[in-house]
Amino acid sequence: MKRQFLALSLGVGAMILATQHAFAQQSRNCADRARVVERLASGYGETRQSIGLGANNSVIEVFASLETGTWTITVTSPQGLTCLVASGQAFENTEEELTPTGMAL
Repeated sequence: MKRQFLALSLGVGAMILATQHAFAQQSRNCADRARVVERLASGYGETRQSIGLGANNSVIEVFASLETGTWTITVTSPQGLTCLVASGQAFENTEEELTPTGMAL
C-alpha cells in the first residue's frame, strides 16, 4: 500500500506538474526548497515521508504530519525551485505488502 501510495503520488504530481507548472509559479506556490521545507515543518509539523524522481529529473516528495494527518506533495526542479502541487488531510503511514500473499506479479 505504501508503494502504491508513492506511485500514485508520483503520478499525480507529474500530471499536475505537467499541466500546472506555469500556474504554480504565477500563484506563488513556488520558492527555494529550504524555505518550503521550513514552512511545512514550522507551520504544519510536516516532515518528508517519501521521495522519488520524476520527469525531467524533478524530485517529487511527500511531506506529512503523523500527528495532524496533513500532507503535501512538492516537486523540486533541478534548479532548486520547489512547488507545492497538492495537499490534504487524513494521511496514514501504512506498512502493508504491495501484493497480497499468494498472488503472482
